[in-house]
Amino acid sequence: MISRILVSGISGPIGAALVPLLRSRGYELVRLARGQSTGKEQISWDPQQPVSPDSVSGFDAVIHLAGESIVGRWTVAKKTKIRDSRVVGTRNLAQALSEAKSKPQIFVCSSAIGYYGNRGDELLNENSAPGSGFLAEVCRDWEAATKPTIEAGIRTAQIRTGIVLSPRGGALGKMLTPFKLGLGGRIGDGRQWMSWIDVRDMVGAILHILKTDLLQGPVNMVAPKPVTNAVFTRTLAHVLSRPAMFPVPTFMVKSAFGEMGESLLLGSQRVEPARLVSTGYPFRFQDLRASLQNMLQS
Repeated sequence: MISRILVSGISGPIGAALVPLLRSRGYELVRLARGQSTGKEQISWDPQQPVSPDSVSGFDAVIHLAGESIVGRWTVAKKTKIRDSRVVGTRNLAQALSEAKSKPQIFVCSSAIGYYGNRGDELLNENSAPGSGFLAEVCRDWEAATKPTIEAGIRTAQIRTGIVLSPRGGALGKMLTPFKLGLGGRIGDGRQWMSWIDVRDMVGAILHILKTDLLQGPVNMVAPKPVTNAVFTRTLAHVLSRPAMFPVPTFMVKSAFGEMGESLLLGSQRVEPARLVSTGYPFRFQDLRASLQNMLQS
């Protein structure tokens, strides 16, 4: 039975939704965070340094969401931060958990559908091969960094997260202002697939993983109905009662955002949540329009 949970990376939109959900279900939460410890509810850590096994002992579950933001120009320094915050931080935490006197039953570690790279119209599931490119390489090494917990017999799930829809930040938060001003539109030719998930299903699926002993290894955290960028932008504009008349040309994306824009804004990943579906996770929002309407019009 899981009652005590250690969570990292709770400052983002996923953490902001996850913490109140878990607390409402009666779980005792402790934060793993940078800075000084603030008592029983926070453990201090530096992701780039080894973690004391004693400091992370005694938890029933560990949910690891921490990582440097991937938004911004991918300079050499930025890429190093992105990679090290995920790979080194995860490896240090996994090693400590594997050596802890009282090990967790489950370790849930973030990953991303960036694992698959730019794959056009190909339908992807958890058994699909990894792709190529910077993000795909980071995700592959990120997941490999959980090896110590797997070898220690801890049930380990790598959650390959898609585009998380939340009004509190992330991709949707950045899109809202231009679309509300009537300045939104498709990106590039709009044919690239966007595999999205409502933040309420994101945290619901994490809870499902905690409770489902059969779930381990990679788990795609996306809704069952991905859409193209053209459909996404048109739907968002309609929900906001605004036009979507200002497409962003491919050359402008590449010029303004460089490699990051090419990968995140123009890349295509058509991903299905095969393992969530096969284990009976009941999605609240399978349809994009319903998700956006409930989120933005309520």
